[in-house]
Amino acid sequence: MLPIQKNFKKSFFVLLSLPATAMGFALSVQIAALSWILNTKFGFDLHEIGIVWAAGPLAGIIGQVIIGIVSDKVWFWGGRRRPFILIGGLIAALMLLALPNIDKIGNALGVEEILGVAIAVALSLDLAINISFNPTRSIIADVTPEGDVRTSGYTWMQTISGFFGVIAYLIGAFVSNYTLIYLGAALVFIFSIFPTLFISEPKTLDASEGDDSKSQGGTTNMPEFIKICIAHAFTWLGVQTMFVYTFAYIKENIMGFGTADTLADAQNDEIGFITGVSFAVLNTVGFLLPALVLEPITKKIGRVKTHMLCIATMAIGYVLIILFGQTSTTFFVLMVVVGVGWAAVVSLPFAIMSEKVDQRKMGLFMGLFNLSVVVPQLVASALGKFINDQADKSVIFIISAIALGISAVLWLLVKESNSTSSKLSPSGGH
Repeated sequence: MLPIQKNFKKSFFVLLSLPATAMGFALSVQIAALSWILNTKFGFDLHEIGIVWAAGPLAGIIGQVIIGIVSDKVWFWGGRRRPFILIGGLIAALMLLALPNIDKIGNALGVEEILGVAIAVALSLDLAINISFNPTRSIIADVTPEGDVRTSGYTWMQTISGFFGVIAYLIGAFVSNYTLIYLGAALVFIFSIFPTLFISEPKTLDASEGDDSKSQGGTTNMPEFIKICIAHAFTWLGVQTMFVYTFAYIKENIMGFGTADTLADAQNDEIGFITGVSFAVLNTVGFLLPALVLEPITKKIGRVKTHMLCIATMAIGYVLIILFGQTSTTFFVLMVVVGVGWAAVVSLPFAIMSEKVDQRKMGLFMGLFNLSVVVPQLVASALGKFINDQADKSVIFIISAIALGISAVLWLLVKESNSTSSKLSPSGGH
């Protein structure tokens, strides 16, 4: 074990964050480029794009739960989570390379209908991300004690991952989505493979100790776990709706074109530029706030209250987009408001949830917790035809605002854990 891991130094949190960063970068590439490339290069409408996006959540329902259960029990290649991070990272890198070559793959296979090929590529990419995402988050809980140290692990994860997410969207906006895809394949491969070689995993997982409700030998507080999952599910319904269909809002409400209009390359690039910059703004707020702002606030009012306030702010941001987001400039500004919620979504729920469950079954519960992400993603994917038929694409953010508002109310029902900073290592570097 490296000294930086024993003492929980910042350099260790950075190293620990890189595998999750790899999967986050792959997801950023998917968000920035998948809908755009399917519409502009292959001519898919919103309904077909929704079908392609549905492949990933279907993979996640199966992949994360199974991998979570297996990774709690097995030990090979020197780790419990490491093998799945390595395998998933390799497959994700290969599927990113396949993304802009869907038509070539179809021709090579003799398949005339490229929708099926697109679904297969998206399914493989999302399955790979799902194989790895669970272990990259579980390993943080495995190697950190409950309390502020673990919160630091997850907030640093989001800080590093969010920074690279911003880089991804800026590359897509200012260079090209094709450059982003190929660079992403290389980065995903490197960040998945090399950091895991320097992180020592515990061979035996201890039961959790921090929550009073789990004083009976590390049992899981199922009522609280279920409440967290339901609240998080409404969050992701709104977030995924934004991710999948924002390009359509930009194309129609900001640029004034119809969804089915065939545009010149320069016009398609402009849509890609606005999409890339808007998500870069979202992720800039997302990576700056967790360690610099949210973590200090959680120490004063608790994680749950902090998260609820951020989710409510995100809902307000969506309402403001509906009212004022008809130009690219105002849209960028309002994505700052939305980013406050995004900063919390990708950092705090994992820390909150991890202290409600048995540490020895963290992979299993991470997989079950992921159902609160993938089921809403399926619902969002099914909205494609409905949104496509609406004359005003503001309906995208109406759906998102309602979902986030409900989520904020549901988070009020979640109890704060009783773990404290007393579990901090005296030499901790955070």
